[in-house]
Amino acid sequence: MEAAGIYGVAAEYGARALTICTVSDHIKKGTQTTSEERQTTFNEMIEIALESVLLLED
Repeated sequence: MEAAGIYGVAAEYGARALTICTVSDHIKKGTQTTSEERQTTFNEMIEIALESVLLLED
């Protein structure tokens, strides 16, 4: 839902947009990540997103 909003605003203003999504639970398998795993992967996603933005600016 949030991604659609981000892309809609980007399209309206002629900007570029990117969304990074996470999946923490697998309903069919019944598996889930721990809060520590979620925090670690979230931090990694932030680093990847920031590095990607810097690469696009070059």
